[in-house]
Amino acid sequence: MTDMTQSTEADPQGQLRKTTKRGGGDPATRGRTTIADGVVEKIAGLAARDVLGVHAMGSGLSRTFGAVRDRVPGGSKSATRGVKVEVGEVQTALDLEIVVDYGVSISDVAKAVRENVIAAVERMTGLEVVEVNVAVSDVKLPDEEDEEPESRLQ
Repeated sequence: MTDMTQSTEADPQGQLRKTTKRGGGDPATRGRTTIADGVVEKIAGLAARDVLGVHAMGSGLSRTFGAVRDRVPGGSKSATRGVKVEVGEVQTALDLEIVVDYGVSISDVAKAVRENVIAAVERMTGLEVVEVNVAVSDVKLPDEEDEEPESRLQ
C-alpha cells in the first residue's frame, strides 16, 4: 500500500510534465516500532546498578542461582536479574528488587535508582515510564561474604 500523489510541474524549458510523489508524510510515521520487555529490563537493570549504594539486584535466591549460572562456561551476568517490566505501546512500568550497601540512606538510594532508571529508559526507548517500584530485599553488611560461590578453577 503506497501513498502516491500526482501533480503537474513545469520543467526548465517551460513544458508541463506529470510528476509522481511517493509516500506521504513523515518517514517516521511509516511503520511501527515495538520494544521487547527484555530490552527495557536490560536498560533498567544496568541503570540501577550504576547507582552508588546498590550492591546487587534481585532476591537472595535469584542471586544464588544467577551466580551459579554465571560460572558456567558461556554464561554471562544477567542484566535483567531483579527487574520486571510491563511494556505497552507508549508506556512502561517497572518493578526493581535491590540489595543496598550497609550505611547508605535507603530512601536516597531508591530515589536515585528511580531517577536513573526513568532517565535511561525514556531516553533510549522513547517510552513514558509511569512508575518505578523499588523493593529493598537485603542490606549487604561490610563483613558478609558475597553469596557467589568461589570458582574451583584458578
